[in-house]
Amino acid sequence: MPDPPERRAIDTYLAMWREMAAAGETSNSDAPGLAKHATGDALIVIKNSLAEDDRKGLITKGSPKSDPQVTNVDRADGVVTVVKIRDCGDDSAWLKYRRGTNEPADGQGGGRRSILAEVKAQPDGSWRVTRFAVQGVGSC
Repeated sequence: MPDPPERRAIDTYLAMWREMAAAGETSNSDAPGLAKHATGDALIVIKNSLAEDDRKGLITKGSPKSDPQVTNVDRADGVVTVVKIRDCGDDSAWLKYRRGTNEPADGQGGGRRSILAEVKAQPDGSWRVTRFAVQGVGSC
């Protein structure tokens, strides 16, 4: 029996963060795994963030922690097409460092942040995060 759409959406959301963490280790905005789990605005935000870190000579070490919850499900003809997720992500163990020296980047520290995301079923049957918004530290 296949996983329910809500489970597939959460798995996709978590995979997006894993791929972003892996790409962040070298600030590789062209990492092929990114487009497997994100598309549209979400993919643009991720690629731009990684490209900006690369320009600044920054890399990211560690990984974020997530606790995603489904908040809403949209259906078309009885089929789940969109899953909305709320997360209280923790990036305190996922921080930026200067490439080559491994010195922590200035003025940063992680923490718990409210994240809202939208995950949509794709024409090929896969799921991809299409949008997400990350709030400031302490927002959840």
